[in-house]
Amino acid sequence: MPASNTDHNKAKDARNQSYWFHILAQTAPAARNLHAVKLVDKAWQQGDRVCIVCDSENHARELDDLLWNTSPEGFIPHSIVSGNGPPCPESVGILVGSPVATEWDTVIILSATLPAEADQFKRLALVAHNDAVTLDQARSHFKQLRALGIEPKVHDQRKTL
Repeated sequence: MPASNTDHNKAKDARNQSYWFHILAQTAPAARNLHAVKLVDKAWQQGDRVCIVCDSENHARELDDLLWNTSPEGFIPHSIVSGNGPPCPESVGILVGSPVATEWDTVIILSATLPAEADQFKRLALVAHNDAVTLDQARSHFKQLRALGIEPKVHDQRKTL
């Protein structure tokens, strides 16, 4: 007998999964990158293996620069990983490609495509700045997660203005 949707949700709860949407009030892509780096720092400080998923090498280099300059007193060890290469040796990775659920505790999505294993991650955060194209991508991701039986928590900073 196939598992019911309730059984599927109970299995997710048993794995202590969390899914968030962060919708920023700012319209600049730089705000999105900075917010993602703050999320990385928080998850890394909690001992997570954490990655940021982006679409291009250029974007990965921008995020790399931000992680190098997060704060003068702290450094977050990280690597850029392209394609389906070997697993990231650091506890923080910037991925140009799809993450593997078993390799990461927290996955931060800045890419236009939701990873195929989106329902398998322990923690997943999607970050969108207040831009029409980015918000459309976020809506698409939200619908995809709902179709998988996931109800992400939404942190909409536009409402605090």
